[in-house]
Amino acid sequence: MTAGQARPPAPPAPPALRGPGFGSYAADEVAWLLTDLSHAHLEAPVEQREDLIAAGQSHYAESLPVEYQPDEQYYSLFAAALAASAARVATAVGVVTELVLAERGRDVVLVSLARAGTPIGILMRRWARRHGLDLPHYAVSIVRGRGLDALALDFLAGRHEPRSVVFVDGWTGKGAIARELDLAVAVANERLALAPGQGFEPSLAVLADPGHCVSVFGTRDDFLIPSACLNSTVSGLVSRTVLNPRILGPGQYHGAKFYRELSDADVSGLFLDTVTKQFDEVTAAVSRGLADVASSDRRITWQGWRAVEAIRERHGLVDVNLVKPGVGETTRVLLRRVPWQILIDPARDAELGHIRHLAAQRNVELVEVPDLPYSCVGLVRPRGRIDGDGMIPPWLE
Repeated sequence: MTAGQARPPAPPAPPALRGPGFGSYAADEVAWLLTDLSHAHLEAPVEQREDLIAAGQSHYAESLPVEYQPDEQYYSLFAAALAASAARVATAVGVVTELVLAERGRDVVLVSLARAGTPIGILMRRWARRHGLDLPHYAVSIVRGRGLDALALDFLAGRHEPRSVVFVDGWTGKGAIARELDLAVAVANERLALAPGQGFEPSLAVLADPGHCVSVFGTRDDFLIPSACLNSTVSGLVSRTVLNPRILGPGQYHGAKFYRELSDADVSGLFLDTVTKQFDEVTAAVSRGLADVASSDRRITWQGWRAVEAIRERHGLVDVNLVKPGVGETTRVLLRRVPWQILIDPARDAELGHIRHLAAQRNVELVEVPDLPYSCVGLVRPRGRIDGDGMIPPWLE
């Protein structure tokens, strides 16, 4: 497509979902390019899901784990982590947003990868308002092994210049999602006949990039982003995204559930507001951090992937996807997978109170590994057979 040439109309796509009809975020904070599956029974016990996935009878995105309900002690750990890290998170938000505005322009469109990216996109949007900008913000689904929601990209291409889109996530682990995004964007640009320089950019902006898989980040330190501590109750009461062909058909986005029944436990707004209140206090830190990042070696080296391969081999695991590096991914292992072991760097132990709490609750062994490339690494237990009574869950019928 040459300059001045009209882009062909994108295929029709459903309208976006907004709060309070879907999710607990305000309507102007984010538009969800998702299908509301709140009516569907998609939850299953973690062990059953893992066995079906291991046996090749289901993909992880076809169902949902039962939402973890924290006890009072865990909520106290979350509150303490939020209080201790709010300024650090705010600084990383400021750095990555300033970097995006400097390199991609002031007319960018923020597109978060649901759900971990969604609160980060909202925070980046709030930081941009300090410059008088009111950036559009969407949340879309990306599924490892299945790609980014093509219909959502059609929606975006029909309403915005694709080259203005900036994809946002919370953190990187080994880089699987960064690789998935790169492939999905290449496919979308070819399908939509978008010329070089006019199409979607595959780059991903994150708060923390300990895996060295992206070039736009707030920091490369593996630090706790408190929104990783919880599931839907810190993510607008929205579930992880679902891609199940038995439920979703042509012309529908990937899906998710809105857990209205958990509203009494919702701390999504608390997380956002606590970090936002730090913005004025971290202005100088953001300037220093931006200068440090801008002058640093920002090359993508995939050193996290190499570290994960070494850990996989050392522990005799056949699948690299059973190794989840970084504090965010380790938390996810403990919240919604069947964990085997948790490797922790003893030098970072003071930052891992919630990891120890969750591991104790689930009787998971903690193994200290000095000089670990990440603050911690979660190992998922390999599964080799189908347990249980043989009943077919609703999401496989």
